[in-house]
Amino acid sequence: MNVIAIDGPAGSGKSSTAHAVATRLGLAHLDSGALYRAVTLAALDHGTPLDGQRLVALARALPVRLALVNDLFRPEVAGVDVSAAVRRADVTGRVSTVAALPAVRDEVNAMLREAAARHPHGVVVDGRDIGTVVFPDARLKIYLTASAAERATRRLSQEGRETAAGAIRVEAERLAARDAADAGRAVAPLRPAADAVPLDTTGMAFDEQVTRIADLARGAFGHP
Repeated sequence: MNVIAIDGPAGSGKSSTAHAVATRLGLAHLDSGALYRAVTLAALDHGTPLDGQRLVALARALPVRLALVNDLFRPEVAGVDVSAAVRRADVTGRVSTVAALPAVRDEVNAMLREAAARHPHGVVVDGRDIGTVVFPDARLKIYLTASAAERATRRLSQEGRETAAGAIRVEAERLAARDAADAGRAVAPLRPAADAVPLDTTGMAFDEQVTRIADLARGAFGHP
């Protein structure tokens, strides 16, 4: 399979970058975070305890899945598009707990691999362990990052919140704590794959980083 794996810390712009790269190259965007959020949403809406085996059983029963629609994989729960619902504040507050459960990670990884196999041309997948665990044989691996202040500013702007110095500092501290938790977890910790191309986008225009990855992909895939 043609797989571009984009990993990186919270707020590094992995999802928006992956979507833009996929569009430019005619591939499908596969957002692993949306799938973890969909499992979390299902658990919260059904009052299911955050236990790995119970969540896997719930996800299979509903089911929680990724549906391919016009080169975009969207999260669905019981056949309903939950692309907007997975961004709820309560989901955001619990998704890290759910994503740290080994049974859930195994289930989501299997879903991601199955989804990628369904697309005829290839996929761009973003997450935190895509190049190290989910697709270790990906043709191209990118480790996308930026300074904590840069990521904080982008996150605040994206959410329509103020970007005053104090707000940026608080958000940067929150992202740094998330980085430490992701890097220190026992299961699939956040780290660049040994063969990943590091890309620090601090001060880089969005189109510039998309072009950089697209050019690397064309070289890795052996076509213009």
